[in-house]
Amino acid sequence: MNRFERYLSLWVALCIVAGIGLGHLFPTAFRAIAAAEVARVNVPVALLVWLMIIPMLLKIDFSALAAVGRHWRGIGVTLFVNWGVKPFSMALLGTVFLGWLFAPLLPADQISSYIAGLILLAAAPCTAMVFVWSNLCDGDPAFTLSQVALNDVLMVLLFAPIVALLLGVASITVPWATLLTSVALYIVVPVALAQMLRRWLGARGGIEQALRILGPLSMTALLATLVLLFGFQGDAILQQPLVIALIAVPILVQVYANAGIAYLLSRRLGVAWCVAAPAALIGASNFFELAVAAAISLFGLQSGAALATVVGVLVEVPVMLSVVAIAKRSRSWYEKGVEA
Repeated sequence: MNRFERYLSLWVALCIVAGIGLGHLFPTAFRAIAAAEVARVNVPVALLVWLMIIPMLLKIDFSALAAVGRHWRGIGVTLFVNWGVKPFSMALLGTVFLGWLFAPLLPADQISSYIAGLILLAAAPCTAMVFVWSNLCDGDPAFTLSQVALNDVLMVLLFAPIVALLLGVASITVPWATLLTSVALYIVVPVALAQMLRRWLGARGGIEQALRILGPLSMTALLATLVLLFGFQGDAILQQPLVIALIAVPILVQVYANAGIAYLLSRRLGVAWCVAAPAALIGASNFFELAVAAAISLFGLQSGAALATVVGVLVEVPVMLSVVAIAKRSRSWYEKGVEA
């Protein structure tokens, strides 16, 4: 992890401050940006999201799917957590914390939108950042690559149905046309473009150089998107300063719970630690770029859903670093259980 990525939460916090300040100082400019839409898709934000997503997807080699069978138990654990536990547990946690416990402290008209944002966040398993977390804990790179490639394929198929199901359970109207457009715009098309670009660069030996150039561009686009989001959300945040902290609570609970489930289940099944550690990390982290994009398309730039997904960005780095530390410090305990 380079210095920029290590302090990502600090940059996110600065973007929050900058966005709120700029939105307050230049409300007309931000309203003009918000109005730049085509078919309910904000064009400036869509371009920034593509700049975020495509460099990350460029790292994925789908030929790694051929190695899935080598780590079938670890793959099974992460598939169970990512698709069988994470979205549904987040819907429950969001309802319990935001819809019940914290409801008196939140704007009543935004609670369902906050819950929708949490669902979108949990329904998108992490992709590229997992390589950073796995590397930090000496995880098996072949397992990490094959799991991420498999998750990307499954997102194309499962993201829309799971989101629609859980939004329906949460009594939120599902705009199917917009949801399917989001899946095509922010999953299918970027995956296809990234793989075509990867193939073209691979034939010329330029993948690593392209990643070095595009990596900072991806993070810059992420931060620029956050400035826009918080520019639109600024007044609401200033009026409700506890909102971000309260939204973060179910996210934190879910991250540690899912990481724990994946880690303990891997130990029970006798999975090697070098596979179990990244399995826990993959089960805990989220593809927040996709979640932010989908929330904007479905509910709008100024929605509570967009704000909730942005909170996921804010807590991602420090929380995942703590999960890495827990996995590394518990390695001897884990391996004793596997040997027994």
